[in-house]
Amino acid sequence: MKTIEVRASRPYAVMVGRGLLPALGETCATLVKGRRAMVVSETTVFPLHGAAAVASLERAGFDTVTHVFPAGEESKCGAEFLDLVNDLAASHLTRSDLVVALGGGVTGDLTGFAAACYLRGIAYVQVPTTLLAMVDSSVGGKTAIDLPAGKNLCGAFYQPAAVLCDLDLLKTLPGAVFRDGCAEVIKYGVLSGRALFDALTPETIDESVIAACIDDKRQKVEADEFDNGARQLLNLGHTLGHAVEKESCFTLSHGQAVSIGMAMIARAAARFGLCAPETAAEIAAKLAAFGLPTATAQSPEAILAAALGDKKRRGDTLTLVVPRAIGDCVLHPIPVAALPDWIAAGKEG
Repeated sequence: MKTIEVRASRPYAVMVGRGLLPALGETCATLVKGRRAMVVSETTVFPLHGAAAVASLERAGFDTVTHVFPAGEESKCGAEFLDLVNDLAASHLTRSDLVVALGGGVTGDLTGFAAACYLRGIAYVQVPTTLLAMVDSSVGGKTAIDLPAGKNLCGAFYQPAAVLCDLDLLKTLPGAVFRDGCAEVIKYGVLSGRALFDALTPETIDESVIAACIDDKRQKVEADEFDNGARQLLNLGHTLGHAVEKESCFTLSHGQAVSIGMAMIARAAARFGLCAPETAAEIAAKLAAFGLPTATAQSPEAILAAALGDKKRRGDTLTLVVPRAIGDCVLHPIPVAALPDWIAAGKEG
């Protein structure tokens, strides 16, 4: 097992290895004084792993209740958020108890935001069950729900008490869901450099790769917990990706959308002379090798309308993450008025 210490406003450990779910209760018992817990999960994951999570908590002396919501991005909404916090109250959890997020990114985001708000803050533990959640959304304390206007527009920075990445849970993932996570892994390769990027193939996503991605995120979170500087580099592919995802009414998965967003921003950077055309082609080729999409049939006008609601916009300025080369990405502020040109350039080719 690898343990990565995240020294944020609330320090915590990210554990990466196998056989961690059976030890969930033992781990949680060291984190809180209370002995009441709620396992929050969704209708796809809970039948696979819910019983094991509950059994582990109960072996450690926790009085455990569960909250299971419908699977899908549509559940990361205000109605499900209110259902969850009302259930926390009805279950009489106190500030000495804890919540366990058992699932992918939707579960982690929804549970983390509820934990941040309920009683003005209750401890929560992330148990990610997808590759995407392990390498990205479970670490760093970004929690949120979606609004009709856009993705992740209502949320809070709220660090977990611990993260348990049990690689055995990835065995139950459908191939398409695993590939979603690969988009974020490739993102870390573009950010960190040749050593990781060149090593990435569909057969090499293992404990060391997952831990390397998490450690890269750890460094950026510690340097910029509240996303005002270096942490924004983790948004590579996300500004245009979130727009494409929203415009698809979430029929595109997050990983597919981020893949398209990365390919688009690299093509646009090449078009404007900020990176070599070979770099843009190399990024697109790596994504395609994992079976990920690199283009969209959506119109530039539709993408623009969705992108204008991006939470990273500040007044009339939007900061894009531009890859100048593998391992060399920069924050590139542009006037919002220039965004149509970037979208058009990203769609070319």
